[in-house]
Amino acid sequence: MTDLTLPIIGIMKSPYKEKFGIPRQPNLVQVESYIDMLEPYNDLLAFEGIEAFSHLWLLWQFHDNKNQQQTKFRAQVRPPRLGGNQKIGVFATRSMYRPAPIGLSVVKLKEVRKVGKSIRVYVNGSDLLDGTPIVDIKPYIQYSDSVIDAQSGYAQDEPSRKPVIWSKDAEQQKKLLLEKGKISAQLLEELEAVLSLDPRPAYQDDENRVYGMKFADLDVKFKVTLADIVVDQLIF
Repeated sequence: MTDLTLPIIGIMKSPYKEKFGIPRQPNLVQVESYIDMLEPYNDLLAFEGIEAFSHLWLLWQFHDNKNQQQTKFRAQVRPPRLGGNQKIGVFATRSMYRPAPIGLSVVKLKEVRKVGKSIRVYVNGSDLLDGTPIVDIKPYIQYSDSVIDAQSGYAQDEPSRKPVIWSKDAEQQKKLLLEKGKISAQLLEELEAVLSLDPRPAYQDDENRVYGMKFADLDVKFKVTLADIVVDQLIF
């Protein structure tokens, strides 16, 4: 056997509407999202006992890769954490460009809820693009899955963060959207946490460049300086 077929058991519904801006690891930002379970896996009996676990492992598919159909094995890739210039072995990274396009993320379980005819698994801390296919859900086991003295190579420490500042125009736009009920304070907190990680590729450092990012129903324009992230525009 040289390949494997896996079922898709659910679809992630997330505020990350495009790959740009998604944190490069789970739990860096506590965004709320949920898995919409597909038939025949949308059965509450399949989740009996899951409430005893605080966290879950999600196995999922990198479904939006431009090179998804590539046939040639790439032994080395360029991790963003190393500036996007240094090559390293693909199995020493979590790169999306790998022999099997499968990702692994640990998330915090909020609840499993029946909504109409749907079964939804609500989680916090996901790093998954909206629409990501889920192929399995497993409970996180603290005593075996957590290794206190583990070494993590070039990713030993959490990435640094920058303060997020709102321009006068963006502040007015934010206030108006809050007053109209278009967005929530929680969504704004999640957005600021995402921006604080500096979503840019590591090789881009133009302080005059305006970047755009889609988050939930928002189109966000921002600049990055040496000291902070400046939100220029917030469009609903």
